[in-house]
Amino acid sequence: MSNGLGDGATVQSVDRALTILKLLARDGELGVSELAATLGVHRSTAFRLVATLESHDLVEQDTDRGRYRLGVGVVRLAGATSARLDLVRESRAVTPALARAVGETVNVAVLAGREALYVDQVAGPSALQLHHWVGQRIPLHATSNGKALLAHAPAALREEVIAAGLPVLATRTVTDPGRLRAELAEVRRRGYATAVDELEDGLSAVAAPVLGADGSVVASLSASGPSFRMPETAIAAVAEQVMAAAQEVSARMGWFGPARR
Repeated sequence: MSNGLGDGATVQSVDRALTILKLLARDGELGVSELAATLGVHRSTAFRLVATLESHDLVEQDTDRGRYRLGVGVVRLAGATSARLDLVRESRAVTPALARAVGETVNVAVLAGREALYVDQVAGPSALQLHHWVGQRIPLHATSNGKALLAHAPAALREEVIAAGLPVLATRTVTDPGRLRAELAEVRRRGYATAVDELEDGLSAVAAPVLGADGSVVASLSASGPSFRMPETAIAAVAEQVMAAAQEVSARMGWFGPARR
């Protein structure tokens, strides 16, 4: 068990590293001696901090002058945040109409490691007791959003998810690796994923991928509701509406090619 001393030193180092990033954002370029003086630490401590930041591409060194500036890693982090904000904004121009059309809850999710992260939700007129999904992480193998994302993820990630185990969450959760692989291939062929009694008994959902400007899958869009209102016989019709909405969001995200199906 930690005695707390190491934890305190770690927190202090994180605080100093973040301060370095703020200083570089403000001043553009700074040398190690300037950073050490501002932080009130020894030069060797400042050097270790910037070296760690440099190893993560958060800062880079001007080889001619030996001064440091913000690196491309900061741009990547900012770009990821911006892309997610863009996704929510652009999808909101489409999802309320879909929720009204199908009468059910519409969710938007992104891939987050080996899970699906829900980033937006719009309730349809039939939703009475709404479960708030935004901010929640859901297993990829047991949800329509998860399967839509996993079907278009790199094969290595699909196998990683399978190797980690496919736990039973409801009556019809897919737990057989071969069956899941076959279903993901079918998702890629037909353009949408389904989940009926797989995350929760009595819950049905259908999802389609959302594409970014380069044609890669950046998110999934789903409609879900109780199985008595969305029986399996109705899923194909709902899927057409979901795919059309996903294609519209894709266009708003900069993709003008065919739908991914």
